[in-house]
Amino acid sequence: MATESQPRAHKAGAFDIRLIIALLIGVYGVILTVMGIGFTSDEEIAKAAGTNINLWAGIGMLVVAALFVIWAKVRPLLVPVETETDGTPSGAGE
Repeated sequence: MATESQPRAHKAGAFDIRLIIALLIGVYGVILTVMGIGFTSDEEIAKAAGTNINLWAGIGMLVVAALFVIWAKVRPLLVPVETETDGTPSGAGE
């Protein structure tokens, strides 16, 4: 429970930049994984020294996106809520 000396805070939620980064990396990871599984030819794999680069890069990006989501859930950003003192909002009149 917050007291007068300790302002309350709430989580950043969807505005946490780590979740936005995870979404972008995750979307690209899904695209690369699908391309690696279904649309990579033997010729393209031969160009990459026998490695399906799209598949491995996509899986790596999905792992990184999952780590970003875990990080955001384990250590959420707390946004302080401005409190009023003597009837004027903090920051007013400055």
